[in-house]
Amino acid sequence: MFPGATAERTEANFVIVGAPLDASTTFEPGTRFGPRRIRHFSETFDDYDQRTGQQFTDLGVYDDGDLHAWDDVAEYLAFLEGTLTDAVWDDAVPIILGGEHTVTAAGVGAVDPDVFVCLDAHLDLRREYGGNPLNHACVTRQILDPDAFEESLEVDVEEAIIIGARTGNEAEWDRASESDVTVVAPEDAAEFVPTLADHIDGRECYLSVDIDGADPAYAPGTGTMEPFGLEPREMRDVVRAVAPLAAGFDVVEVNDRDDGQAASLAGKLLREFVFFHASENES
Repeated sequence: MFPGATAERTEANFVIVGAPLDASTTFEPGTRFGPRRIRHFSETFDDYDQRTGQQFTDLGVYDDGDLHAWDDVAEYLAFLEGTLTDAVWDDAVPIILGGEHTVTAAGVGAVDPDVFVCLDAHLDLRREYGGNPLNHACVTRQILDPDAFEESLEVDVEEAIIIGARTGNEAEWDRASESDVTVVAPEDAAEFVPTLADHIDGRECYLSVDIDGADPAYAPGTGTMEPFGLEPREMRDVVRAVAPLAAGFDVVEVNDRDDGQAASLAGKLLREFVFFHASENES
């Protein structure tokens, strides 16, 4: 159980689902251990948040455990989307603990947002990787152009905002230059964040945190590290800005190849999302 997730399912405002998919990680595997490590390294965090004046245990967070992965990725994603849709139908915010970034497609499918906001080192705008369109390097393209994929999402996302991206192949950068994609380099993030809410302009969002968006000095426990990344405080500020507008959230690509730095950062960002979503959406 994620520490502080003490609500009953029927009373939950937020529903956490672990999705330990580790099928297409392309360098160092281990995302199957991500949900477990995020929960474990979040145990030391205080219940109270001074900035919002809230106790995490008062905010109606329920942990539904892990949906254990199997070999058929398309079938797994469909089942995961159904599980998350159940939370949406119960007026709760679905939260995924990954697992590789491919699982984000299920969260977006459940929420069907207007805008996809992502913290990521990579553009993830490939049509396929190694012949596999359900690779974690393709997830943002799948969200933007679902009809181009055999296993298509039933979504109509207007824009993808990718914050922290610093690598991609030529075709990805060409796709990123189109009007429905906004790419914010790490060095521009601090200046962009104060304008983020105005840029979104009230549209409903889904927020995804690929932990490799952080500079690897802060989160070495991920499969495809990319230097010159975001500072943790910049990631925190993005989460705080987007959380009130977001109908779904995930943190993905944490593995077991560090001493808990990546998992600790992931758990803290999840808590920031819950605190700021709850604070700005009080009835």
